[in-house]
Amino acid sequence: MNKIKIAVIGVGSLGQHHARILSTHEQAELIGVADANVERGKEIAKKCNTTNFTDIKEVIGKIQAAVISVPTPYHYDIAKQLLNAGIHCLVEKPFTETVEQATELIRIARDKNLILQVGHVERFNPAIIAAYPYVTEPKFIEVNRLGPYDPRTSHIGVVMDLMIHDLDMLLNLVKSKVISFEAHGAKILSAHEDIVKVRIKFANGCVADVSTSRVTINRYRKIRIFQKDSYISVDYAGKSLKIYKRKEGVDVVKSLFDIDVIKPKVKTGEPLGYELTHFLNCIIEGKKPLVSGEQGRDALELAHDILHYMQF
Repeated sequence: MNKIKIAVIGVGSLGQHHARILSTHEQAELIGVADANVERGKEIAKKCNTTNFTDIKEVIGKIQAAVISVPTPYHYDIAKQLLNAGIHCLVEKPFTETVEQATELIRIARDKNLILQVGHVERFNPAIIAAYPYVTEPKFIEVNRLGPYDPRTSHIGVVMDLMIHDLDMLLNLVKSKVISFEAHGAKILSAHEDIVKVRIKFANGCVADVSTSRVTINRYRKIRIFQKDSYISVDYAGKSLKIYKRKEGVDVVKSLFDIDVIKPKVKTGEPLGYELTHFLNCIIEGKKPLVSGEQGRDALELAHDILHYMQF
């Protein structure tokens, strides 16, 4: 098997795990890592038995693909350089700072026939993957993504840091145009919004309530999907899934005996690993990623609209 020559740009709290996984991946050859913090780059390069580059220009000509896991303000410039050099890119979320930047990167990738994937890793959570076959026509969706404050992400608010995962997931599950929304939030511990609640209405009639907080002691990440004859409960953090469904032939539920409780088998494994494998397979097979540049842009645009509504 010809391995994909790849580099990781940015090896901070998340990028280090991209490097760790790729360093032993059977479809990848980790050519090197790069980080603005040279000592950090050296440390991760040593752990992953690879090379540390101090300038991304050094990797051009040596790699076929790259994972960009630097702070969001640098996504656009780095991705543009690499795409223009003919390098496939997986760009962490949020995709870019602006929708216009995202649109330009999508155009470059399309013109050069390159894979451009956005790192919405929840799409590769084993629990949500197991739930997909049971999602038919959602009528109401409730999402809660709550957790403790992390000073490391205090430079941005919860919409771009956390809620954007759920906005992407909703757009993917509902597959309908957003026609309206109402959003409320507050600054509590930082200079940005720390808690936000949004109600989104879709053209097909589906309604979604999304709650995101980083002022909660315990970590809680769940999505509940309500349909005509079933209720799907996904625990992102616990990677578990339960489906409550009206039994065949039952028009009106009169007792719990009229309900089937289904617990599909959820495979084990690291979502980030599945995401990287998908990226590599898309390069090898020339197929469009599950989370394309267009989808990353759509989630980004909705996130910007929510922030504008709240005037944060």
